[in-house]
Amino acid sequence: MTDHADHSHLSDTELRVRALESLLADKGLVDPAALDAIVDTYENKVGPRNGARVVARAWIDPEFKQWLLRDGTAAIDSLGYTSTQGADIVVLENTPAVHNLTVCTLCSCYPWAVLGLPPAWYKSFPYRSRAVRDPRGVLREFGQDIGDDVEVRVWDSTAEVRYLVLPERPPGTAGLAEDELAELVTRNSMIGTDRLSEVKKNQ
Repeated sequence: MTDHADHSHLSDTELRVRALESLLADKGLVDPAALDAIVDTYENKVGPRNGARVVARAWIDPEFKQWLLRDGTAAIDSLGYTSTQGADIVVLENTPAVHNLTVCTLCSCYPWAVLGLPPAWYKSFPYRSRAVRDPRGVLREFGQDIGDDVEVRVWDSTAEVRYLVLPERPPGTAGLAEDELAELVTRNSMIGTDRLSEVKKNQ
């Protein structure tokens, strides 16, 4: 029976994607179940939870932290979060003196293995252009007023290198277990648009 489901709620882009997927499936070029599995992996299983676990491990394990900062790709792979994108992951440590912000000015290169799907604003032209020209202004729009005594470093991702920010551990968390610490880490803090002492609830 023909599928007469109402797709009127879908955007033009979503309708085009559905049509392309249907065409490729009809020609036997893709398996719809495999596509569903890939989407589910990045939306529900990968997501920023993997990155949060990486950060939490670095906060409680000094040796892992040094390895992570020295060779992010290998350290992250050791936790089972292997990138399928063929790009190295460089980890940038935020400190009281340095705040790191990541962007991809040419497109939207992003460390999917640890952060999942990129947010829409990360892919937008205003963010990609202004993050480099006016990083402090962009950070203010995210509610982060970085003092003049803090150096702001902007890192531009490429097809070969992706960046992950290691945020500062929030004060008063000395007694928390690794799983509890991971719950405090947000996607935006690993991009660099938020500091964990001032995270927003609407991530």
